[in-house]
Amino acid sequence: MKIVHRVLDSNRLADIDGGSCALAVMTKAPRAGEVKTRLVPPLTHDEAAQLNSSFLRDIAAAISTAIGETARTCSRRPVDGAAGSQAATERIARGVGVYTPTGAEAAYENILPEEFFLIAQRGHNFGDRLIFAAEDLFKVGFASVCLINSDSPTVPAESFSQAVELLQLPGDRIVLGPSDDGGYYLIGLKKLHREMFERIDWSTERVLDQTLQRAAQIGAEVKLLPAGYDVDDWAKLERLCSELLGENTSSDYGIAPNTRKFLAEIVKREGRRRIWPA
Repeated sequence: MKIVHRVLDSNRLADIDGGSCALAVMTKAPRAGEVKTRLVPPLTHDEAAQLNSSFLRDIAAAISTAIGETARTCSRRPVDGAAGSQAATERIARGVGVYTPTGAEAAYENILPEEFFLIAQRGHNFGDRLIFAAEDLFKVGFASVCLINSDSPTVPAESFSQAVELLQLPGDRIVLGPSDDGGYYLIGLKKLHREMFERIDWSTERVLDQTLQRAAQIGAEVKLLPAGYDVDDWAKLERLCSELLGENTSSDYGIAPNTRKFLAEIVKREGRRRIWPA
């Protein structure tokens, strides 16, 4: 069945539950030759695009699980003269795909869950895209924002739940999910702090340290989530294969099932040496 996502207009308020947090994945449409190109070889361009789609499915599934875990029950007034109160579930988080390029909305029809919103990216460099993404999500009505990368499919739902819960607490703070390459897979904000994205050496091992320095300069409290890792080169792909397909991995291992299935199919079809040397 075709899924049509609601595309948010950054210039208009959306009907979003009060106090809700955006769990927003920064994503480029998974087109062959345009995504995960550092994994070619050992992958082909088509496989790299399919792997990227698998990553997005797994990250979105973890986000959806986190949203379910953080939903809270509230009481509503009776309607149509009914007696008593009615219990209702209030979302305190919502999944969003922050996508590029504009016009690529259909690429996410069978990748992101139906309840995810879409909102277009703006800006030319990476820092600007993060600033504008946060700005636009606040403008449409979110009370807090988590910007999440699309390269870390093994981050568990618990990390996203923890980020939402930390941003629900009183007082301003920055939430960071550190990556072991010196960057981060998530940054959470309760207000737009542009300084967090300025004068950062993106795509280097200095990103996290520089981000912590910016937080100290503006006097913002920082909370760290459990560490994760980005899969952006062959060495990290080998690590991912070992984690998802290794001998000590249980058959019911629940992390990144779509990615695991995709990689397992390549290994079964062509042998492990092609993407995962012994």
